[in-house]
Amino acid sequence: MTARRLGVAAALAAATLLASCAPPEAGPPGLGERVVVEQGELHGRTDGDVLRFRGIPFAAPPVGERRWLAPGPPEPWTGVREATEPGPRCPQGPAPAGAPHATAGSLEEDCLTLDVTVPAGTPGDARLPVLVWLHGGGFSAGSGGDVDPRRLVRAGPLVAVTLNYRLGALGFLGLPGLADSGSFGLLDQQQALRWVQRNAAAFGGDPDNVTLAGESAGADGACAQIAAPAAEGLFRRAVLQSGGCGSANLTDVIRPGTGPGGDTWKPLELVESTGVEVAEELGCPDPGSAAQCLRAAPVERLLGTGDTYWSPAVGTPTLPRRPSDLVADGELRPTPVLAGTTAAEGTLFTDLFFVRGEGPITGDRFAELLDDAAGRRAARARTAYPTEGRSPGRAWSDVITDRGYACPALDAYRAMGRRAPLFAYEFTDPSAPATFTALPPDLSGAATHGAEVAYLLDLVPGQPALDPAQRELADRMVAAWARFATTGDPSPPGGPAWPRWTGEGQITTLGPGAPAPRTGPEFADAHRCRLWTG
Repeated sequence: MTARRLGVAAALAAATLLASCAPPEAGPPGLGERVVVEQGELHGRTDGDVLRFRGIPFAAPPVGERRWLAPGPPEPWTGVREATEPGPRCPQGPAPAGAPHATAGSLEEDCLTLDVTVPAGTPGDARLPVLVWLHGGGFSAGSGGDVDPRRLVRAGPLVAVTLNYRLGALGFLGLPGLADSGSFGLLDQQQALRWVQRNAAAFGGDPDNVTLAGESAGADGACAQIAAPAAEGLFRRAVLQSGGCGSANLTDVIRPGTGPGGDTWKPLELVESTGVEVAEELGCPDPGSAAQCLRAAPVERLLGTGDTYWSPAVGTPTLPRRPSDLVADGELRPTPVLAGTTAAEGTLFTDLFFVRGEGPITGDRFAELLDDAAGRRAARARTAYPTEGRSPGRAWSDVITDRGYACPALDAYRAMGRRAPLFAYEFTDPSAPATFTALPPDLSGAATHGAEVAYLLDLVPGQPALDPAQRELADRMVAAWARFATTGDPSPPGGPAWPRWTGEGQITTLGPGAPAPRTGPEFADAHRCRLWTG
């Protein structure tokens, strides 16, 4: 080495030594209880190891003349706004009697708010991944405040956003000549996502790394946003739990003969004709003035619209085509997805639609339902769904699970997995507590619809107690969901890897013990998919 080179090396070594002895530079300030968003300054609250900012308006109040208009920009405020309490639930009835996850009803239309939960001590420039949660509830119930995302926030670390959107007739009414008919709830979700894009950085979040997640109707909403042209670029990936992009008309699956009015995705013409009928029932018979007439109606009258299943319209600027058709045609926007179902989705619906309604399903009623569902395949269906050793209601629950969830989901996985990374799971813990209703003994003992939610998010109120094995499973699931929201892959460092869907695919079984992959054909056989989709 030449003298000159020795001199350079010595200088570098000296500089390194001096740097190691120098006092460290001050890092970026940590996020505090006060942040500034586009409307003004917020004061949140430290809650143990997380910061919470609650009840933040993301749109103008949809009240008065703004009832059944697209969401407008949120109003600014002066001074410091207290953001320590959740906003009100959007108008809805109370939860079913006896539900473990009990919630009250609401008549408050000024409800378009969101909550942001952040790890305490997050640097102001952290650029953490962001997870936006859409609640379930059949597009007629639920609230972003029904869940506490603390465990996901810590595991990421990530920023979690939970939100409200308009429900029922207020979210999905359609009338001839009414702009955005059947789309208001979806437009609220988009408005919230745009607010997140503009304000995530104020909470240490990365607007370029947003995951949209939801369960049940929330998963349907997330799939609708993958299909919606105006939502392109608002999120990078999606989590679809017990819902999403499948093709089944679930209400008709639950009770055959319901018809297209019970479908999740309804043609605009059907939504508008239903709206005309409801308006007439409420004393607004003129279609040309029905919207203005209904804007004067008390909100409680809009909650009593009979058996109408309010859900998104298709054939609109918001949702031009049915998402499941886009999936089948290979035209759904390529989006990395984590998606799955539970092993016994149908038990919840058998309880809600039959046990709590017309009564427990008898043997004769089961045979009638099965014949209606299977049609010319009825003989095969009777062999596939025996009632020996179990109640007719439990057998019908399996039909709902297979025909309404597992088999449509499998078809969606096969199509979506060809266009973007897809990781599929089935939640199978047989002792998982029922989340939304206390099931009768003959329907319990299997993972019902929504049972996985309590493993990922704490329910407010009513988080069930999990035993040690369930807590271990919950920890694994939380870590996987957080990794997917961070990197797009739920696999833990060092394995075992979650299989990405290729060919016939693999579905990761989430139950007690180590994950056990099941191939697509094995899953199809277990859920009798050749009977329903073959």
